[in-house]
Amino acid sequence: MDSLSSAATIFPGSGDDITGQIGLIWEQAKAPLIVPLLKVLVVICLGMSIMLFIERVYMGIVIVLLKVFGRKPEKKYKWEPMKDDIELGNSSYPMVLVQIPMYNEKEVYQLSIGAACGLSWPSDRIVIQVLDDSTDPTIKDLVELECQRWASKGINIKYEIRNNRNGYKAGALKEGMKHSYVKHCDFVAIFDADFQPEPDFLWRTIPYLVHNPEIGLVQARWKFVNADECMMTRMQEMSLDYHFKVEQEVGSATYAFFGFNGTAGVWRISALNEAGGWKDRTTVEDMDLAVRASLKGWKFVYVGDLKVKNELPSTFKAYRYQQHRWSCGPANLFKKMAMDIFKTKKVTLWKKLYVIYSFFFVRKIVAHIVTFVFYCIVMPATVLVPEVEVPKWGAVYIPSIITLLNAVGTPRSLHLMVFWILFENVMSLHRTKATFIGLLEAGRVNEWVVTEKLGDALKIKVGSKAIRKPRLKIGERLHLLEFGVGAYLFFCACYDIAFGENHYFIYLFLQSMAFFIAGVGYIGTIVPNA
Repeated sequence: MDSLSSAATIFPGSGDDITGQIGLIWEQAKAPLIVPLLKVLVVICLGMSIMLFIERVYMGIVIVLLKVFGRKPEKKYKWEPMKDDIELGNSSYPMVLVQIPMYNEKEVYQLSIGAACGLSWPSDRIVIQVLDDSTDPTIKDLVELECQRWASKGINIKYEIRNNRNGYKAGALKEGMKHSYVKHCDFVAIFDADFQPEPDFLWRTIPYLVHNPEIGLVQARWKFVNADECMMTRMQEMSLDYHFKVEQEVGSATYAFFGFNGTAGVWRISALNEAGGWKDRTTVEDMDLAVRASLKGWKFVYVGDLKVKNELPSTFKAYRYQQHRWSCGPANLFKKMAMDIFKTKKVTLWKKLYVIYSFFFVRKIVAHIVTFVFYCIVMPATVLVPEVEVPKWGAVYIPSIITLLNAVGTPRSLHLMVFWILFENVMSLHRTKATFIGLLEAGRVNEWVVTEKLGDALKIKVGSKAIRKPRLKIGERLHLLEFGVGAYLFFCACYDIAFGENHYFIYLFLQSMAFFIAGVGYIGTIVPNA
């Protein structure tokens, strides 16, 4: 009788109807199966939370020490301005290749090409290489005309295309390195199609490579030109600022290793070649190259004071595709390279442990999984199963400290912290799914969707007088996964109010609303139809 009454609490109804029978099955399965399973999941999630907590605290301590002692790259490595040589002339300057990979970049191709052509460097010691994989003939013609326009001004610019898109960006970069004129180049700077370097970019990066033969990569920081465009871009800024202000700084200063961001960086071509060049075995070809180069003993430098303007994805669809690639790729790369990293003899044991445990396991796998599984699945489930408790330090204190440490990178957005937490938990659904796809090498493991950039298109359309409301295609705007998780959280919140003792209902209601809002696509920028 106790079992039946308890079942009716969760699933109200008589024992004769369907709801009552479901409740009976639930109660019979709870003690022998659900309670032990949930207890195991709680222990695993608490363990992952502690791992992430220790990682964040360690990073916070290191970054504070770096700021206190002013340990900047130019103090650790030799850096002197490039100077003219009267006897050698411009030949004293290294030959630099600038690569701009692009794919149907109608809105931003002029910005990126113009910025690259505006780089200050001896004109006979630089080659601008536009690698156009566009499939739209109109866009290809526009890009080619833009290259011809700059060439008529005396800029050494090459417009390169290929017959296929094999390997996507990695394939384009690899093909670009095969041209005969590249053999004369010492370094290669890479900028994605929406990146706009300042004219002095090369003057500030190349000296590190010239004066320090052990350095293989110099990476600059990203500066977001559209961070204030909408709430979603503000949330992205908070996440990425932590990456650039903390993770990259710590990796560079302590281990001389970090993940190449795929753009806004300069490679020593000999380091790139020694590492095996570009490979398209994962969707994070930049991280793949960085890990392989590091295993060969090359050091990396991160110059946080050097910022390169770029655009954040401002539509929810574009952001979801980007996060899938950024989460699936590292997990898949970790699976492919874990043993190679462990077996290498060219780097120290401490550095190997850092790359395997901290860089890959904690940041690329644990961080995604624990955020979704613990806070969106396991903790809400404890409301329905009061026999399982989550200690307050695991439910409140540790998550609060981790959140504060993550958010301090963007002080101007601290007042948005609650929204950021809710949004990050929504995105953790996709990151967790992508992580498992990468680890299991499932169907979408090599899916590559180029992140849509809007450039000035949105401003032009918004400023136009003939604006029509966008036609909402139900299939494109509704996201069933978000709806499903939102419904689960909403049910748990209602149960907590009615019968629970955990008092999680405020969080559960807010989080369920966040999932529902994302579920109807009411987030990010909605671009009006032309």
